[in-house]
Amino acid sequence: MMSTAAPLVPASASSIAAPSRAVGRIRSIDALRGLVILLMLVDHAREFFFIHAQVSDPMDVETTSPALFFTRLSAHLCAPVFVALTGLGAWLYGNKQAGGGNGANAASAFLLKRGLFLVVVELTVVNFAWTFSIAPELIYLQVIWAIGLSMIALAALVHLPRPVLIVVGLAIVLGHNLLDPISIAAGQPGHVIWAMLHDRGFIDLPWGGQARTSYPLLPWIGVAALGYAIGPWFAGEQRRRLRRLVLTGMSALALFIILRAINLYGDAPWAVQATPIQTAMSVLNLTKYPPSADFLLLTLGVGALILAGLETAQGRLVGMLAVFGGAPLFFYLIHLYGLHLLNLAVLVLFGANQGDGFAVPGVGGVWLLAALVAVPCWFACQWFGGVKRRSSQWWMKYL
Repeated sequence: MMSTAAPLVPASASSIAAPSRAVGRIRSIDALRGLVILLMLVDHAREFFFIHAQVSDPMDVETTSPALFFTRLSAHLCAPVFVALTGLGAWLYGNKQAGGGNGANAASAFLLKRGLFLVVVELTVVNFAWTFSIAPELIYLQVIWAIGLSMIALAALVHLPRPVLIVVGLAIVLGHNLLDPISIAAGQPGHVIWAMLHDRGFIDLPWGGQARTSYPLLPWIGVAALGYAIGPWFAGEQRRRLRRLVLTGMSALALFIILRAINLYGDAPWAVQATPIQTAMSVLNLTKYPPSADFLLLTLGVGALILAGLETAQGRLVGMLAVFGGAPLFFYLIHLYGLHLLNLAVLVLFGANQGDGFAVPGVGGVWLLAALVAVPCWFACQWFGGVKRRSSQWWMKYL
């Protein structure tokens, strides 16, 4: 079981084209977050209503249909964008609190408190949403947990000079695959730390249960650091920011193409398959747990280009996406509980049609279900966004 999730950070800043000293939200950031939130909804609809066709990581190209493959591939965009925007949002918050000066101290305190809060949310409310069990035998340490710990790590890293922070972020994102040969077996010294940092695995808990580190932490720290490092772009002139976003996105995609062409580093090698579409699937079949260098180059490159497009986009669609992106944690919780309750309801009404579970007819049914669920979620997020804006309660910032 996996999940993706939205970061608990406000996109507080000015209008798109002016310095971030003024109060407001950057609509392009909320819209990007909203877009990947909807892709996350599709992936979680697949988890609850198409589980009989579960996919591996990376996916089995020979047995996974192209429709299911590219549906899963679209969801790969979610976690990297969320984590990068976590770092960016922290910079915007710190810059706002410092009135345009050095906001590292404010950002650090913000990151530490929110990070601890997210870890608690993952271990309690989020795990219950997946299992509906108060004492599950297996606790999943997923993306909310990874975002929380990345924020805690970033709380220390933000005090580095910005050039050093960029070097650290790039070194982690591009270099962590050099650590792939290192493996520490369960019960051996260092297993717990290494399972949390780099190797997806199981950790035995004192009361007999286990925790699974679905999202090994190390690469996500690098992504959050790079997100924080691009924060100053959003305090300056829009045209320059657009150039930087496009250049960054194109450079990341170019390096991705180079590494996949060389086929020696960055992820497991791809191979020519029986059909051209399967060969393309093999090239794009990237490892998410932990995210490989190629995985992050592709997803962050695409994310940067989409953000650049949203910077200048007009129309109601951008505004509708921004409603989702303005209440990310709220959406994350209500959609998980909603999908789980809906799954239980259809099992009672119609019974199982795929083993012990209920499945929609085909991948198209997954997308249709996600679209239907998105409608009430949008109205709920719109309502909650208004409540949050009007509230003076300190704890509302956490939601």
